[in-house]
Amino acid sequence: MTKAVVKIGGKQFIVAEKETLLVDLLQEGTKELTLDALLLIDGDNITIGTPTVKDVIVTAKVIEDLVKGDKIQVIRYKAKKRVHKLNGHRQKYSKIEIVSIK
Repeated sequence: MTKAVVKIGGKQFIVAEKETLLVDLLQEGTKELTLDALLLIDGDNITIGTPTVKDVIVTAKVIEDLVKGDKIQVIRYKAKKRVHKLNGHRQKYSKIEIVSIK
């Protein structure tokens, strides 16, 4: 099984074919991705990029465009001052499936 380390949106992911993963929200209307920022590929032999691996392209398709992550609560608090602030945040993701590594 061929695995690769790709860079998507400033983050690095270890991917394999037929694998699904959550990445930061992509531009609306994106259906197909071609990832050429490969940092490492592990097939028959390991190839390390300097800075990227040449002549290898990973293709992916977008399954779901808007997936919400878990809710995170952020609390700001100052002791003995009666000051507190509670905020919530849900990160938005895109769900993609790796189609092929060529």
